[in-house]
Order: sequence, then structure tokens, then C-alpha cells
Amino acid sequence: MFGWLALLALLYCCATPARALETISLQLNFTHQFQFAGYYAAIEQGYYREAGLEVRLLEGGGGPLAEAAVLGGQAEYGVGNSTLLLSRLAGKPVVVLAVVFQHSPSVLLMRQQGGAPDVRKLVGAPVMIGAPGNVTAASDEVSLFLQKMGVAPQQMRHLPPSYRVEDLIDGKVDAIAAYSTNEPDYLDRAGFPYYQFTPRTAGIDFYGDNLFTSEQELRRHPERVKAFRAASLRGWQYAMAHREEMAQLIHAKYSQRHDRAHLLYEAQQMELLLQPVLVEPGYMNPQRWQHIADTYAAMGVLPRNATDSHAYQGFLYRPVPGADLGWLYLSLGVAGSLLAVSAAFHFSNLARERRRTEETIRQGELRFRTMFEEAPMGIALIDTVSGQFLDINPRYLAIAGRTLEHMKQTSWMEISHPDDVAGEQVHVAQLLERRMQGFRHAKRIVRPDGGVVWVDASVTAIATTRHGGPHHLCMLEDVTDKRQTEALIWQQANFDTLTQLPNRRMFHERLRQALAQGRRDTSRVAILFIDLDHFKEVNDTLGHHQGDILLIEAARRIRVGVRETDTVARLGGDEFTVILSDLDDLQQVDRIARQILDGLLAPFLLGQEQAFVSASIGITLYPDDAGNIEDLLKHADQAMYVSKGAGRNRYSYFTPAMQVAAVNRMRMGADLRTALREQQLQLHYQPVVELHSGNIVKVEALLRWNHPQRGIVCPPDFLALAESSGLIVDIGDWVLRTAAAQLLRWRAQGQAIGLPGLQLCLNQSPLELQREAEAPGTWLRQLMALDVPASAIVLDMREDALLGPGAGSSMAQRLQHLREAGMQIALDDFGSGHASLTQLQQCGIDYLKIDGVLVRKLAAGASELALCEAIVTMAHTLGLQVIAEGVETPEQRARLLEIGCDFAQGDLFAPPLAIEAFDALLRAQRPLHP
Repeated sequence: MFGWLALLALLYCCATPARALETISLQLNFTHQFQFAGYYAAIEQGYYREAGLEVRLLEGGGGPLAEAAVLGGQAEYGVGNSTLLLSRLAGKPVVVLAVVFQHSPSVLLMRQQGGAPDVRKLVGAPVMIGAPGNVTAASDEVSLFLQKMGVAPQQMRHLPPSYRVEDLIDGKVDAIAAYSTNEPDYLDRAGFPYYQFTPRTAGIDFYGDNLFTSEQELRRHPERVKAFRAASLRGWQYAMAHREEMAQLIHAKYSQRHDRAHLLYEAQQMELLLQPVLVEPGYMNPQRWQHIADTYAAMGVLPRNATDSHAYQGFLYRPVPGADLGWLYLSLGVAGSLLAVSAAFHFSNLARERRRTEETIRQGELRFRTMFEEAPMGIALIDTVSGQFLDINPRYLAIAGRTLEHMKQTSWMEISHPDDVAGEQVHVAQLLERRMQGFRHAKRIVRPDGGVVWVDASVTAIATTRHGGPHHLCMLEDVTDKRQTEALIWQQANFDTLTQLPNRRMFHERLRQALAQGRRDTSRVAILFIDLDHFKEVNDTLGHHQGDILLIEAARRIRVGVRETDTVARLGGDEFTVILSDLDDLQQVDRIARQILDGLLAPFLLGQEQAFVSASIGITLYPDDAGNIEDLLKHADQAMYVSKGAGRNRYSYFTPAMQVAAVNRMRMGADLRTALREQQLQLHYQPVVELHSGNIVKVEALLRWNHPQRGIVCPPDFLALAESSGLIVDIGDWVLRTAAAQLLRWRAQGQAIGLPGLQLCLNQSPLELQREAEAPGTWLRQLMALDVPASAIVLDMREDALLGPGAGSSMAQRLQHLREAGMQIALDDFGSGHASLTQLQQCGIDYLKIDGVLVRKLAAGASELALCEAIVTMAHTLGLQVIAEGVETPEQRARLLEIGCDFAQGDLFAPPLAIEAFDALLRAQRPLHP
């Protein structure tokens, strides 16, 4: 029987439907972000469901949307600011249920414009802080703050708020109303300089993000209001205790407008505004609301008589509605008559209740003290007049690096950085004069060991009778790590990490300032564009690490050569710039340029190696050459190019002719790209003669460009362009293929004319040499494909390419495989560079080619003759042979024979000839004895 009853009871329970959840809406005043974390937590943790509620969150877009939605019936609850008080006094039935932000996050953000921060600069400026005709917008904290600082709403140009920080960054407006929890993070990320003004510094301390409803909702559903409020506050407790979790939840489920780092930034800033350690979530003080009403009245927003607390009776939520108080009083009256009968028992209960109350108070004080001691931020009670510390929590002591006894014997001025004391004293004086209720600022605390700690300090004047008065409460947060991170980011964004010189970004900013100063003072500014000569060879041969060491030392030498007020910057690679401002005369520019050149000529010690570099400098002047940064830099680069072309290790001033030359170079560079494709390149050949026999033993292939408009263009006029553009490699491959094919024909004919061993001399650029060093065997594979033996080729290499800075034995090792295959190496234009005997021994040279400049000056008793004789003797001692270039007269040939020179080439024997003429020369089959 009992089993049947149990079964029936179970069936009855299953058939009984579960209680349905009441669906209600909460209208937010902005879009989803950490600002509403408590409501997301109440949903996700099930607090609303436990209260029998299904809560829908409605996003807002700023403005009075929440209030209109609640009063219009679209939502039962909303989130609004302290202007709800104005609405209540205007007769609107709004009821505040709880305060979320104990201090409003509203701030004014203003672009930095030079000089001290001053909001009065906004007079006549475009702003986004609400229109003057909009009572709600004109009555928020930011507008009231500006009025108090002497800037009336009508004095500014108001644009409709867009809630976009880009409008401030791009200069559309000079100031915006914002939240300290939101916009500053994005401005900091953008590196935008701004001022932040907090209304609290002017005594305007309002509540923020108040949870509210309507009188109709409270009257019809008092229990639902109570349950909704309690569940919401539980959500806020959870959210502030689990910030990382909530940031992840918001980003994943509610909105991805803001990244996770921003949500955590917002949570950190809200810690200071909610004060969850010191104040229970939702707490609101009627006296604070009275202060808000008095502030509105003082600023003329409300009439004086409207500040009476009775004027907004019912504005603040009470858990027991006023309509039920009559029944409560009736019950108390009945209870009073009963209590009169049992007075003795009653007094006994009162004594017990008194003890219970005292214990409750003691527990409350203990709880507050525990929160004070365990607070994550430094808190101290300070005598405002003397600056003495009266009460300090452990976190404040840890930040200051001092003991409690030490702190109580000192003042805040004594532990502050000397540079920060004056500014803070001004604010404290305003506290004493009651011109403000509090302020926030950044300052430095100096520890006993000399260490400096950056803190964000929040100071609030308080009324207390414990120690007399007046006093203020100071709360500190250690932001040293944040400051150091910001400083590091700024350093990396503006300075070159290798040389610690200003980088391109900082250079442009310094140059902009120098030109602005030059315009004001009508003075000149000089820009020096410096490019290191031969640096690439050092970098390629000795490695990037040694190249970096050279760049660091070069930067130091350039700094030594300029004035302390000048700016030296590294634009990248081996390019440096110098800004010379406040010039008295141009002789200063010449002196500084010469000092830089001389300083760079000394050898650079790179481990076991020595490297030599010089510099080519281009100089342009403001305002003589141009009036803007872009043209000045372009002209300086053009002048530097002229220094390069004139032989390096020199400086050149910009002239208008350089601009024309630069345009011509650009056009010629474009034409050169089509020269190969359109078969405009040609080869001429010049014989190399054995001096004793007069026989042609070698032939040098010389490149010519048959330009369709310019005619024949010789290599000096276009090879530099080919090298700088990288086309020289393709051109070199074409020369090798064309000349090698011709050599095979000549060698085949040579069996009949007695020249079967004819060799081909090919000039090689540094870029081609670099390619062979990076991919050994490239030339040998090309010759093999053409069926040309390596022994038939002599590579002519310039002295600066083969024996340039930092080459030495490493270059010989890179070319060893060519010599082992039978190829020979000739050092061109010997006597015009810096080659040493040691380098000649290391690099495995087969021929030295004496520069034609020396050959043309040969005469009996001339120093050039002695120098050439010394070169021949030295070469033969080292096992090398000598080729004289530029031989033009029989006398020169005779002198060369006398000193034992082996080979010669020049117009005396034959100028460079086209293929048909050179064929005829070979067919003549006679020694070239003039």
C-alpha cells in the first residue's frame, strides 16, 4: 500500500510543471564591454535563474536611451549616470536601485598642443561633449567641470558625439568626453599625446553606472525588483573577483569589438572606481546624492530650493515600500502594549541586544580593518596641513620601502621626488581652501636605497574626528613596470636599436621642429646625408656581426664630429643623417662635414681584421634649396650621389643642376632596362700585345651601348646605374656568352694564323664577384655550357672590388676554385687604390695592370717611371706579370720595354674595335710593332 502511495506521489510531482522564469530586459547605456561584467556574471553563474528570472541584455549606443526605454516600457531595468537625479526632479518616475561605480569614470581627453595643460584653450575649439541645448548632455560631469574651470558650453563648437577616438587623433576635434576605463587605452596604444582631466579634481564627484527601474515596476513587482537587484550585485561580486575569466567570456560570447587586453585594462581601471575591497557592491549614500544635487544647484542646473532631500522622495530604493509602513506601525503599537506588561523581561532583552549590537559594531570595525590591511593598493590617512602619516596599510609601506615607525616620523613631501613636490603642494593647498574635494596624479616616491617608484595617486579630502582635522586619504598603485614598459616601447619606436641614434621616425620629427624654428628665426638649417663607402664589402666578407660593430663605431665618430645641439640619426643600413640648425654661417657646415670625413678615415678594428671605409656626403640647405622635408631629403640624396660619382670621401652641396642630372639618371636607368631586350648593347675588342714580340696574345672585351637617341654611350656613363639597379649581373652574363662565342671562332681561326692560344679578358663588377662568392662555380658552369676552357679567360677585377676593405685572404679562398680550374686573375688600374703587398700575396693575382694615368707620364727621370719600374720589379718578385694600359706613343713603349714590362695595350697598337675591324686586324697576321 505504501509503495502505491509513493508511486502516485512521484507521478504527481512529474506531472506538476516547473515554475516558469519571468522574462525581463536590462537596457545598457553602451555596447558590450567589461563595464557591464556584473550582469554577464549573473547570467552565466545562474544567479538570475535562481531568482526566477530570464534576463535579456539590450545594447545601447550612449545618451539617454536606457531611461527612455525603461519609462517607455521597452525594458524593465536600465543603467544610467547621475543625471537620473535631474530626471526625478523633473517629475519622471525613475528609482535608483544600486550604485555600481562609486566614482564616475567620466573624464575629458584633450589633445596636447604645447605648453601647460589648460582647458581654457578649448574656447572656440571643436569638441564632442554634448550640445549646450541638450540638458542631459550639458549637465554631465565633464560639462560641469568645464563650466567650473571657466569654459561655458556656448564658448565651444559642439559636434555630435561619435564615440571614436580616431576623431581626436585625426584632429577632427580638440577634446572628447570619455571614460577613464576605455578611450585612454586606445590613445596610449596609438602613441597619441593627450591630457586627461578628471571632474573630481574640481570637486565634482558623481556616482556612475547606476542600476535603476521605474516606480511602476517597483509598485507592481516589488519582489521581482528585490530579487533582480540581489542577483545583479552577486554578479558584480563574482565579476570583480574573476576578472581574467570574465574578460575571456565577454570576448568569446558577447562582443569582439575590444580585444582581451583592453577588457583587462578596463577591469583594472574599474577596480579604482568600484572600490570593491572597501565598499560593498551597490552601496549608495543619500548624502552623496545630496552632494550631487548641491553641485547641480551650485552650477545653475537646478534651482536652490530643488536640493531639499524631500524633493526627490522615493528616488532611492528601499527594500520595504513606504505603503507597507502603516501596517508596520499598527503592529508595533500592539506590540508596545504587550511590552508594557512585560517590562522587566523587555529590559533584559534590551541589554542582550545592546551587547549583540556592540559585538556587531566590533565585528564591522574588524572587517573594515582587515580590508584596509589586505587592500591590494596602498592606502594612507594623512594630515593635510603637516603632511604627516596618521594611518598606513602594509601595501603603502611596501611601495614606499619603509617601516611603519619610519613613515610616522616623516611626511609625504619627504618621500616624494623633489621634482614632483611643488605640483602636489598646489593641489593640497586647493584641498585646504576647499576649492576641490580630491585629485589624481602620477608621481615618484624615492625609497631609502635611492630607488624610484612611479605611482598613480588618488587623493580625497575626508571628514574625520579621530585625529582632528583636516585630513585626506591617499591611495597608491605601483605603476613602475608599466612606466618602464612604456619607456621601452617609446625608445624602440624612436631610436635605432643598434647605434642608439634617433631612427627615421625621430629624425623626421626633429627635422620638422628644426624647420619650424628656422621659419620663426629666419635662420638656415643644413641636412647632411651620409653614406659609408665600401661598407657592403666589409659586411659581405667579414660578416654582419663585424659590420654591426663598424656601424656602431661609425655612429660614435659622426657624433664626435658635430655639435652637441645637432641631431645625428641612422636611417637604415649604412645611411646616416645630420641636422645642423641655428647656423651662423656656412663655414660651420664645411668644418663639420670635413670633421666627419676625417674621423671615418681611421682604420676600424674588427677582431683580428682591419677595415677601411670613407664617406660620401650630400648637403642641402633650408630654405635655400627647398621648403619642405621631402624635397630637402631628395636633394641631399642627389648631392650624396654626386660625391659618390666624384670619387667618394668628399662632400657636395646640392645645386639645381643635380636635379637635372638625377632626372637624366632616372631616364637612362629606365632606358637601360630595355637595352638588353632590344639588342642595343655591343662589344668592342682591344688587343693586348706581348711587348718583346709584338704579337697579339690577349683581347679585352669592352662594352658599348648604342642608345637610339644618345648614340654610343661608354661604360663610365652607365655602369654605375647598372650596378645600383642590379642589371649588371644580366649584362655580365650577356657579355660572357657573346665574347666567349667570338673567342671560340678566333681560336679556331688561330690555327691558321698562328694564334691558337688567344685569351679573353673580361671585366667583372663587384656585384658579379659577390654572386660568385655566394654561389661558387657559376662562371665555370657557364663556360662549360659554352665549351670554352677556363684557361682561356682572364678576369679583370678592380682593385676596390678584389682588395677592398676587409677582403684579404677570405677573398682569395673564395676565388681559389677558379684558379684551380685554370682561370687567371688580373688586378685592373693598379696604382690608383690602396692594395698592399700582403693583400697581393693573399689573393693569388696573375697579372697587374698598371693604370694608364701613370703610363701617360712616363719620361726619363720622371717619378712615374721610377714608380712603374718598382711595380714591375715587385710583380716579378712575387711571380706576377705586368700589363701596361693606355700606351699611346712609341716612347712609352720603349720605356716599358726598358723596365721589363711584359704586356701592353692602348691606342698605339689599336683602339677598341668593332668585331669586323678586329677580324681584319687578326687576318693581317703581323706583329704590332709600330
